Amino acid sequence: MCRHLGYLGTAVPVAELIDDPPHSLVHQSYAPADMRGGGTVNVDGFGVGWYSPDGAAVRYRRTGPIWADASLAAVTRATTSGAVLAAVRSGTVGMPIVETACAPFTDGHWLFSHNGRITDWPESVADLAKALPVTDLLTLDAPTDAALLWALVRARLATGEDPTAVLAGVVSDVAAAAPGSRLNLLLTNGTVLVGTTWTHALWVRSTPDSVALASEPWDSDERWREIPDGSVVTVRAFPSTVDIRPIGPRGRTGQP
Repeated sequence: MCRHLGYLGTAVPVAELIDDPPHSLVHQSYAPADMRGGGTVNVDGFGVGWYSPDGAAVRYRRTGPIWADASLAAVTRATTSGAVLAAVRSGTVGMPIVETACAPFTDGHWLFSHNGRITDWPESVADLAKALPVTDLLTLDAPTDAALLWALVRARLATGEDPTAVLAGVVSDVAAAAPGSRLNLLLTNGTVLVGTTWTHALWVRSTPDSVALASEPWDSDERWREIPDGSVVTVRAFPSTVDIRPIGPRGRTGQP
């Protein structure tokens, strides 16, 4: 499985989130603590997304291990942002190892990541894919389960649906079509950050000036807490808020 993180809060150098902590995303790429049978290391690419002062989403992604990129540290130490989404990739067997298969995927202000896999790909989700516009399928970033999930998410966002309901709905629909899938998603537009836990871990840390979601805690801060499996979590900063709800059947999030 991959590792990913999202952050909203006071603007910080991006390196403080992905490189500097003792169990940073870079460290997790070669020494993950909780892969749960989904691989051993994350060497098949990486990506980092953040927001410029004018609110535009910016993305840097490459194939190969994150620790081997000679330019990344200089970029992340010189870049400050109050919203970040980053991931390292452990590619599923049979899926291409290319830059365009690496999260974060982006469209407009949105950044998206998937940690997991769809079982019985691609036959299991063929009917869900048929509901998408043909142009969306023809322009997928890569022929991978993560890219299809992004297309499903993007199509719902385009209708104006709330991002929390979007992620919960996509997870429910894909889980019903492909039981046993691991569907741990992160989505942000720089203002709100939404994540799901579906057969894997996600942790949240809230402080007075920031909120973070991560596959694994990146330090020993006692404020980290694990989100229950089968949940959708929505976080915001200023003030920091954390809303955790169960993902119900067919896209319902436990709301009455």
